[in-house]
Amino acid sequence: MSDLIQAVLNTEEKTDLRQFASLLRTSDKKYLLRNEILHAFGEYCQNYEKSEQFHTSSRLSKLIYYVQEIILVNESLCMIIRPRIARQEAYRLLEDLTIEPITPEELLDLRDRFVNHYHPQDGDIFEIDFQPFYDYSPTIRDPKNIGKGVEFLNRFLSSKLFQDSSQWEDSIFNFLRLHCYGGSQLMINERIQSRQQLSDRVKQALSLVGDQPADSPYQTFRFDLQNLGFEPGWGNTAHRVQETLEVLDRLIDSPDHQALEAFISRIPMIFKVVLVSPHGWFGQEGVLGRPDTGGQVVYILDQVKSLEQQLQEDLNLAGLEVLGVNPKVMVLTRLIPNSDSTLCNQRLEKIYGTKDAWILRVPFREFNSKLTQNWISRFEIWPYLETFALDAETELRAEFQGIPDLIIGNYSDGNLVAFLLARRLKVTQCNVAHALEKSKYLFSNLYWQDLENSYHFSLQFTADLIAMNAANFIISSTYQEIVGTPESVGQYESYKSFTMPDLYHVVSGIELFSPKFNVVPPGVNESVFFPYTRQGDRLLGDRDRLEEMLFTQDDPSQIFGTLDDLNKRPLFSMARLDRIKNLTGLVETFGKSTALQERCNLILIAGKLRTEDSTDSEEINEIQKLYQLIDQYNLHGKIRWLGARLSKSDTGEVYRVIADRQGIFVQPALFEAFGLTILESMVTGLPTFATRFGGPLEIIQNTVNGFYINPTEQEEIAEIIIEFLDKCEQNSNYWNEISQRGIDRVYSTYTWKIHTTRLLSLAKIYGFWNYTSQENREDMLRYIESLFYLLYKPRAQQLMQDHLTR
Repeated sequence: MSDLIQAVLNTEEKTDLRQFASLLRTSDKKYLLRNEILHAFGEYCQNYEKSEQFHTSSRLSKLIYYVQEIILVNESLCMIIRPRIARQEAYRLLEDLTIEPITPEELLDLRDRFVNHYHPQDGDIFEIDFQPFYDYSPTIRDPKNIGKGVEFLNRFLSSKLFQDSSQWEDSIFNFLRLHCYGGSQLMINERIQSRQQLSDRVKQALSLVGDQPADSPYQTFRFDLQNLGFEPGWGNTAHRVQETLEVLDRLIDSPDHQALEAFISRIPMIFKVVLVSPHGWFGQEGVLGRPDTGGQVVYILDQVKSLEQQLQEDLNLAGLEVLGVNPKVMVLTRLIPNSDSTLCNQRLEKIYGTKDAWILRVPFREFNSKLTQNWISRFEIWPYLETFALDAETELRAEFQGIPDLIIGNYSDGNLVAFLLARRLKVTQCNVAHALEKSKYLFSNLYWQDLENSYHFSLQFTADLIAMNAANFIISSTYQEIVGTPESVGQYESYKSFTMPDLYHVVSGIELFSPKFNVVPPGVNESVFFPYTRQGDRLLGDRDRLEEMLFTQDDPSQIFGTLDDLNKRPLFSMARLDRIKNLTGLVETFGKSTALQERCNLILIAGKLRTEDSTDSEEINEIQKLYQLIDQYNLHGKIRWLGARLSKSDTGEVYRVIADRQGIFVQPALFEAFGLTILESMVTGLPTFATRFGGPLEIIQNTVNGFYINPTEQEEIAEIIIEFLDKCEQNSNYWNEISQRGIDRVYSTYTWKIHTTRLLSLAKIYGFWNYTSQENREDMLRYIESLFYLLYKPRAQQLMQDHLTR
């Protein structure tokens, strides 16, 4: 039994537990979530005149704090308790305070019963359980180390080296022999025939390079090393070659995890990289703000540029200039024939500022030209992804003149395609979720049948399970993306156990303690997003043009609203117009607060201005709601709504123009997986107010370099902003202090150089791990393929039939 429950039952507080449970049974609501439970307990304490100490520090209050859900079934009360991160327990509480544990399978049945989809007479429902496959591999024990997978894996691998040195030296020896480029052997050649010979030759090579001046180019002693059995890849100078050989020598003689990571990270094994992002409008110009198109495009394009630079730097350091080796990076996305004046109908597009990085667009096969010629919502593209992956494989092989070394999936659809490609090409697969829809839409799995026509969650959640388990490693932007906080469940954690009534039960959907998870936050493009104080780097013409657009320009085609008083402080936000981004919530907050209206102008850059210009149902609803709120609260003269699509450079300058007027940036999303706009606003110098649900909790240090807001508490949002404005009036330097701390925070932690260096190191370590444990992964991959063909594919074909009739 839970220690939390037992602690209550062992004291007089068990009477309070009985009374509180009785109170809940009289409620009309039969499924309560954590916030509702805490609110109900607060009411109980107030109604029964309990002390503040009881409300906050009693054994019962501690139990209530850890209860995530309560389901009322007849006279019993089911409590789902999360005593610590990544762990969940369920108990049935009867009226006489009898406590019975509930198994994961029973809990899933209970949830089905709650929505009237429990049919025991039809036999057992299909169960998905990945746990047995993770029994083969090492797992992390301490929740604090979740997201530090590569560090754990290095320690595990080096301990194996120490325990069975001969086996693992053979692994390293054979792994080194694998590497080649364009027909040229790298690292070691046939003159080294065994692990023992490798160890001896390393010491001879160290003696050889030790006699060279440290800065001697590799070419001057290349052939001497070659005679010993060493090919290009060890370094570009005598000093670099010596360092690499010393690390290997240490690894052979006395292995440790630092030596292992240092050595594997130096091996030139990644030359060609594919990043997969099928949905939305993927391009470099004229796409941001379109449906399904936002931060992920910015993220990927910035990541590509940094990846190419880091790859080139690493290859040069490895001494591969002698072979003329250059990296190649491709973004695989969907070609949209009816491209609406964008370049999304262009098969190949060079990425600005790169030497050999491209956007490769592959069309969906033409099952129904009315659909496949046009943009398709991310919720509808599932039937096309398998054939897209097959066609993309042919295109990628042609462009690379071979196969890539690393495939990085983005979002649910991109990760599924990454799995299909990686499985066929037998290369390392990395997943980046950015955001998992299951966390965005409350009870989306429980009521999936009601939502299926609009969202097709049965396909999306199945794709997520397939891709996240198939991936060699997963990159998250934050720790809480994986396992949440003590108060909230993480995005990946929500896949641990759940039901899709009448479809399947997930008993164990993902191992959260797997070393495949790594927290590697993205950076910000420092050439575009930089502090407003760097006046010398700003273009005067751009600044004047954008200032006019933001505050005074009259252009009904892309601007709604005029400002009566230009001296008010600008309150600024920029996002897509969809429900989760919650810009209408910000407008309502502004409308309800006369104090905010007296001191600020609200300026929004968001989507389109007219419903007839949109084909996205959520965007249409938000446009209608925004106009309604402006009229309802009579915000005319106090709000500017720009439906303009900005270039990236204009976006950076817009933040700076707002900062020139000592404005603030508000990000009111109901949930934000990470929040690139938060990094952008902070680094340009704007004091930033961001949702406390999701990634911003790890970016911002509250009241130090930014502020948390609860997007569901509109009065509280207004109070937090007004308190900030009051402090600015009391202390003329307060705005500048918060501004500078935000800038410092980004430069110290969130740069693309840090990100890509870590990403490439991870890819190499997991490539080595995959090589040494291939036989264990194959069992899981076969299971995953079964789920794809038996669950995913039939439903995708069903959706395709629907598309064919449209």
